[in-house]
Amino acid sequence: MKVYYDDAADAIYIELNNVEPDGVIESDNGINLDTDSEGRIVGIEILNASKKIDLSSLLTYSFEVKKKVV
Repeated sequence: MKVYYDDAADAIYIELNNVEPDGVIESDNGINLDTDSEGRIVGIEILNASKKIDLSSLLTYSFEVKKKVV
């Protein structure tokens, strides 16, 4: 996963994997989901990001795995 922030556009893009997006599910609240050819989410775009989330949280990550992934 990679996270990109464009301060000129005030947009965050969260790339979930290296798959090229084939489509997009747009919402009226400025959060768009990029999908692959099978409809799986491969990326998340957040427009007007600084108004929606604390940008400093982009540098802090934690996760909990409840199911064995590998």
